[in-house]
Amino acid sequence: MKATVESRSALNFWSIYQHGFARVAACTGHTVIADPLANAEAVLRQAQACARDGVAVAVFPELGLTGYSIEDLLLQDPVLDEVEQALRNVVAGSADLLPVLVVGAPLRHRHRIYNCAVIVHRGRILGVAPKSYPPNYREFYERRQIASGENERGGTIRVGGVEVPFGIDLLFEAEDVPGLVLHAEICEDMWVPVPPSAEAALAGATVLANLSGSPITVGRAEDRRLLCRAASARCLAAYVYSAAGLGESTTDLSWDGQTMIYENGALLAETDRFASDDQYAVADVDLDLLRQERHRMGTFDDNRRAHAGRADDFRRVPFRLDAPTADLGLKRRVERFPFVPADADRLALDCYEAYNIQVAGLQQRLSAIGGPKVVIGVSGGLDSTHALIVAARAMDRAGRPRSDILAFTLPGFATSDHTKDNAHKLMNSLGVTAAELDITPTARLMLKEMGHPFAAGEPVYDVTFENVQAGLRTDYLFRLANQRGGIVLGTGDLSELALGWSTYGVGDQMSHYNVNSGVPKTLIQHLIRWVIGSEQFDEETGRTLAAILDTEISPELVPGEEMQSTESKIGPYALHDFTLFYVLRYGFRPSKIAFLAWHAWHEADAGAWPPGFPEAKRVAYDLAEIRRWLEVFCRRFFAFAQFKRSAMPNGPKVSAGGSLSPRGDWRAPSDGNAAAWLRDLGRIDV
Repeated sequence: MKATVESRSALNFWSIYQHGFARVAACTGHTVIADPLANAEAVLRQAQACARDGVAVAVFPELGLTGYSIEDLLLQDPVLDEVEQALRNVVAGSADLLPVLVVGAPLRHRHRIYNCAVIVHRGRILGVAPKSYPPNYREFYERRQIASGENERGGTIRVGGVEVPFGIDLLFEAEDVPGLVLHAEICEDMWVPVPPSAEAALAGATVLANLSGSPITVGRAEDRRLLCRAASARCLAAYVYSAAGLGESTTDLSWDGQTMIYENGALLAETDRFASDDQYAVADVDLDLLRQERHRMGTFDDNRRAHAGRADDFRRVPFRLDAPTADLGLKRRVERFPFVPADADRLALDCYEAYNIQVAGLQQRLSAIGGPKVVIGVSGGLDSTHALIVAARAMDRAGRPRSDILAFTLPGFATSDHTKDNAHKLMNSLGVTAAELDITPTARLMLKEMGHPFAAGEPVYDVTFENVQAGLRTDYLFRLANQRGGIVLGTGDLSELALGWSTYGVGDQMSHYNVNSGVPKTLIQHLIRWVIGSEQFDEETGRTLAAILDTEISPELVPGEEMQSTESKIGPYALHDFTLFYVLRYGFRPSKIAFLAWHAWHEADAGAWPPGFPEAKRVAYDLAEIRRWLEVFCRRFFAFAQFKRSAMPNGPKVSAGGSLSPRGDWRAPSDGNAAAWLRDLGRIDV
């Protein structure tokens, strides 16, 4: 056990391979028709570039050593003889190179020619995978020259004087890079209803390579994208696609050299099409992410059991990558705000869906329980503002008057005129039933009867002082709901649930229904911006919403000259939401989350920000600050806040990142601890 602990303590923080990534490349270039030796030189030229870039797997086009479009020249012995020599050259040239090379070549085997993916690494051929489904329709006539490899399993082939594994049942597994398991299929194999890669994924493959010829016609590039994306999503894998480019015969067809790398449905990298020189798309595939997705999606393994007869027969060919330990950077886009895409169109769609999920959820709940009124506390802050505009739209959709929303602003000892004024403006512009109920007299009485020092004039603003106010607000709302035939609408968000930043029981932790419980803090501001921009309400409401967006996030519970800042106490919601996403969706280690957070946040001018994000708030965080707030998150999330989540009210799940409902995405003990997470975090040397 001691040795295990010591081995986990060692961490080369800046190495992608230490954090569960593997760099892959999809390569294409200028093919020389029927000249295997020239094409082998081109493969090695790109392989050397990939090696300098720290690439683990480099995939080349179908029949790349001869050209895909040479037709009956595939049956000519001079060409086939030179393929053997070209492969020897590639094998020899790979001896000191890092990447596993997946090279396309026609090979003689028994009485036929097979269209093959030859997997080469560090001076040897690991194995050969034949194409399963040579097409013979429209512009394709492959079966004239090529044999189907559909039933080739468990065999061997002699290449360059060496007997190596041959078949579609080969997985190439890196012994020193956990989770890196490669499978190769060829072009048309991707287009059939049950591709070989699907069975390979069930058998354990995480990186699926496709060597493609694929001449280009109008619309085919989008078809390829669709299939690659779907394959990566359905197989919970990376899909690396490389198509033939210029140099192929244009007797009847043309070629665009499309390359793509998808991971679990997301495009990581692609190159320009119709390029005249070497091109390769490079991306860092997250093997941890793929493993975690497979762990969570139990139906993936259920499907493996259904196909166990084939999936369990795959052969594993081991190899050692000897991955570099240097800082290679990170070649994948990491959103600063995982819940908030920087792409304008995607953000608009996400906001449309999130807002309407909330509206539909509330509308259904009100309908199901007899159409009560809605009672809501409105502070002038982001969360209650958003809950109120959700409620207003729910009433509109139900054909009910907005006056059925009973909105109360409940000022306390530290409520500012600015936020109270915004609350009144918003309630009035929306046409809800608005009222103000000052809680300070009742709070003074309670503090006095408790014997709190504040009642004697001492400036003691402890947690009791704060929670008396938070509790009274909720208590009033519940009693008002009893009195007036309503339900209390919760306003607390997903980020507050994660951190336990709420007053338990008779406090803002409790309500009859909470529309914000599935929405992280960093998304709420963009939802409000979307509501303004899409003109969900009139101009006056839009102006008030804009003013609220510019207000500091604060509970306004402690008197003082400066506004009480939530983020100064518990840390930036930007970093906490970043951590929450990767903990909740993927169960990542804190050290890996810190690595991703540093790449996303260390430079304010690098990368894209969400549309409309204020320039003044575009900040950067160094590793020390990231680590500091990660520790706060781990302590609060794992060791403290679960008891509040275990008793949380109903509310709709909104983000694919997950929810914290004990009835849904997150089930955890209320008496847990954060020791394992803190030990991992301690491995980071800042």
